[in-house]
Amino acid sequence: MIGIVNYGAGNIFSITAALNRVGIDYGMINTPEDFDRFDKIIIPGVGHAGAAMQKLADSGLVETIKSLTKPVLGICVGMQLLTDYSEEGDANLLGIMPLKTLHFDKRIQEKVPHMGWNSIEFEKSCPLFRDIPNNSYFYFVHSYFIEHELTYTIATCDYGLPFSAAISRDNFWAVQFHPEKSGKVGEQLLRNFNEF
Repeated sequence: MIGIVNYGAGNIFSITAALNRVGIDYGMINTPEDFDRFDKIIIPGVGHAGAAMQKLADSGLVETIKSLTKPVLGICVGMQLLTDYSEEGDANLLGIMPLKTLHFDKRIQEKVPHMGWNSIEFEKSCPLFRDIPNNSYFYFVHSYFIEHELTYTIATCDYGLPFSAAISRDNFWAVQFHPEKSGKVGEQLLRNFNEF
């Protein structure tokens, strides 16, 4: 069963609605002890990475998340939280992946935020994208992006520059797009994660 980290900075409703659509059982994680009830974890997030990190720290869940060995999926700001640092709020984050979260502004000529459907490219062997056609379109809403580092990047998107649409390290996986708002391909990604 999937546990959703409920720290006050995620769009819980849209994720739970998507999990309901595909028949995946879930529950909420509010305390460190709650992690033991679930075999997979989702860290959601919308809005400001620095503020989200502060809420996560206030929740008392940071050290438990950093020590997890079960599969973890970060979504949007939940992905950014896994990096070392964000320019948004000049904030130090969880540091699970040695990457930076950077602002599109002054780095691209396209409109910011990057909002709407965009295609991604990924390694066909990646289990997170099983049964999803390469160059599928997913739904993005973000002004900050994860620097494109091949060591951790498992999917790439281009919006004025290439950035990491998905990253992984050990048991930690993360996506910048919103699978819960990405139709059938997003639902398939959630199914794939549930089968890890």
